[in-house]
Amino acid sequence: MENIENSDVTLPLIVTSDGRDATLEDWMDLHSEAVPSLLSRHKALLFRGFVHPAGLNKISTLFFKERLAYTYKSTPRVNLGESIYTATEYPKQLSIPQHCENAYQHSWPMKLLFHCVEPSVKGGRTPLTDMIKVTQSIDPEIKKEFSHRKIQYVRNYRVGADLPWEEVFNTKNKENVEYFCRQNKIDYQWTETGLRTSQICQALATHPVTGDEVWFNQAHLFHISALGTADQEAMLSFFKEEGLPRNAYFGDGGPIDPIILSNVNSAFEKHKVYFDWRKDDLLLIDNMLVSHGREPYEGSRKLFVCMAEPYSATS
Repeated sequence: MENIENSDVTLPLIVTSDGRDATLEDWMDLHSEAVPSLLSRHKALLFRGFVHPAGLNKISTLFFKERLAYTYKSTPRVNLGESIYTATEYPKQLSIPQHCENAYQHSWPMKLLFHCVEPSVKGGRTPLTDMIKVTQSIDPEIKKEFSHRKIQYVRNYRVGADLPWEEVFNTKNKENVEYFCRQNKIDYQWTETGLRTSQICQALATHPVTGDEVWFNQAHLFHISALGTADQEAMLSFFKEEGLPRNAYFGDGGPIDPIILSNVNSAFEKHKVYFDWRKDDLLLIDNMLVSHGREPYEGSRKLFVCMAEPYSATS
């Protein structure tokens, strides 16, 4: 395959058109059987310079038979229909920390496909990290403790704070919420202000194909320490700890020391790699072997994403 660049760099592998296969359909006709092994080896594939069919809805059919709905969400997105979403809709001046999608749940998508419809004028890169390297960089005692105690995610849903439960669960029907919670081992309680949920999930998980055990959770995102000092003080003053919109504990309810999560964040930071988006770039990643984030940006930026291949370590 002459149109594969930077083969000596593992993340991401850049695949470009060489003129003979100017469309992605043409390239996939020739090389689709090689995609799984390429993705397993390089963990992320960046398709660049191809002529695309209209929209991610059709593009994704080259890679997936079925897309997943984004249910029990933790970030704001726009649903574009047929399980195609915008990338997380956070204010452009903020960074989004590294994370594996839905790692705060018992089930998650194995694959993510991003489509850059419009790159930003400045900034807006999507840093990637190799989760095998991240896992190796985390203190062994921290990994041992988290693996044993697991993680409990606590969320309080109320009007005007974080996401409302109606958006998180994609329904306005309380019975539907309760059914989803029971099916997914989520404890729930209706409160005067809305809804409170808690769920105990894995801290590490084993990749079903490669057999690699990787750090796979979002404790560093949910924990109150993810906020700046001033924001932490304001949130605690207003909501008290038990009423925070989201927080993370050990699975037995014990507190997680922010110093521990500093070690985790340092491991992510150490292994970040970057690339600049170009219009119509497609990024396919293995969601267990690669984490992603977002840099602040200026101007407009339009990135769409879809998720596929559901997996649960308990299935």
